[in-house]
Amino acid sequence: MSKNARLSLVIVAVVAVVIAGFLLFGRDNNTTAAPKSGDGKVSVVEYLDFQCPYCRAVSFDVEKLKTEYGDRVSFSTKHFPIPGHRHGELAAVSVEAAAAQGKRDEMAKIVFETQPEWGEQQTSQRATFVGFAQRLGLDTAAFEKALDDSAVRERVLAERAEGSRLGVKGTPTFFINGTKFSGTPAYDSLKAAIDRELAQ
Repeated sequence: MSKNARLSLVIVAVVAVVIAGFLLFGRDNNTTAAPKSGDGKVSVVEYLDFQCPYCRAVSFDVEKLKTEYGDRVSFSTKHFPIPGHRHGELAAVSVEAAAAQGKRDEMAKIVFETQPEWGEQQTSQRATFVGFAQRLGLDTAAFEKALDDSAVRERVLAERAEGSRLGVKGTPTFFINGTKFSGTPAYDSLKAAIDRELAQ
């Protein structure tokens, strides 16, 4: 093989390696929380903290958007309890404990609605969340067992770690069709972003 031929093969190999590198590592991992849904719907993923007042405020906007869009948009939430919030992690675990009995959304709603009552308390609010479980008619013993289950807590913390990897710095943070939403999280701005995706 001639010297020029060998040089050409080396150049081709280097180019191939560079292209492969871009494909493998060139993705912007800070902008993707979930792939677009395969059924044509717009996907909205929110990282939230149940002790965050801003999350509470926008939760009412999200409920309004859910009603307006119906099946055209899928909404989901992931936990991102802020370490400085004394009760944020327990609130998240409580929602997961209720989910095990089919009452995730109902617990999330109660937790947000009552946030002003428990959010700034300096003592443990475990009894408060157990009271919410009783109000929902849950099996209280099973609920409390889930509160103490390390696997449930680990799921919450795993979602927070996932959010950190994706560039979540605070709450609420939204991803719409996999792209991090950069506007002010409120009804009008979220609706505009969703409408743009639906129009594509």
